[in-house]
Amino acid sequence: MDSAAVDQFEAGRGRLASLAYRLLGSAADAEDAVQDTFLRWQAADRERIEVPEAWLTKVATNLCLDRLRSAQARHERTAGAWLPEPLLDGDPMLGPADTFEQRESVTLAVLTLLERLSPAERAVYVLREAFSYGHAEIAAILDITESASQQHAHRARTRVAAERRRGGAADPASARRVVEEFLAAATSGRTDRLVALLTDDVTAVSDGAGLARRLLRYRSRERVASFVRAGFTSTPAKRRLAGGSLAMHLSRVNGTPAVVAVVAGRVVGTVAFEVSDGKVASLYGIAATDRLARLDEAWQRRDPGVPVIDAW
Repeated sequence: MDSAAVDQFEAGRGRLASLAYRLLGSAADAEDAVQDTFLRWQAADRERIEVPEAWLTKVATNLCLDRLRSAQARHERTAGAWLPEPLLDGDPMLGPADTFEQRESVTLAVLTLLERLSPAERAVYVLREAFSYGHAEIAAILDITESASQQHAHRARTRVAAERRRGGAADPASARRVVEEFLAAATSGRTDRLVALLTDDVTAVSDGAGLARRLLRYRSRERVASFVRAGFTSTPAKRRLAGGSLAMHLSRVNGTPAVVAVVAGRVVGTVAFEVSDGKVASLYGIAATDRLARLDEAWQRRDPGVPVIDAW
């Protein structure tokens, strides 16, 4: 392959990776899909490809759909039993992020909801909301009719909206203050204050420190508060499991405030928060080692600053 063709692909690699991550919810799988797209590009008769960007988008999207359908067929991604891979803000896979729809499409809350859609609905939703493709373009990418694209989009938006009855998104500074208050309440035993910081329909989802066979789910303010209090209570057994004393940092993961737990400079867990109307509306706790590799790698490249808790 000549260098011009390689350069042409590399110019669009970031966009393809962002698309694949939204479709698959996994950075590792997204990278594999992009590499497979490159191999298809390498083997293609490029002189017959009129619009390379459209061709690459079509190939990458359909490779991702094949992966989704295959995983579902093997029951590896049963809806409600799988959490997306969290990414530290600044990761190029989180782009584009110019509009509210683009930013929301990559939050853990929405990526989790997308697991409940069919692969076709998910693809149409991502292409439409995050990448602003028209229905005619989406129809060509997915080899469906324009009418079918519109129907998939309507169903996807309806299902996502039904689960996203939230107030306006909090600005980063306000959201951080809410999480700071939440963390202070969670670690001090102030259960009444903790409950007051939760929305009436709050939900919490956890992978059980990476040990649970299925996701742990909690609803109602009282149950979530109890789960959080237990989770943020330090014990010798928890420190042994984590590999040492934890430092907890406030950061941002997938566009929302998060607590990042670190042992000896290594990320061992994160809790991402969705804040709405000055309260915590949802929490996503992820500690499975295979879900944290890319986040940890990014963490090593930045100055983490002063932890909010330096010896948990």
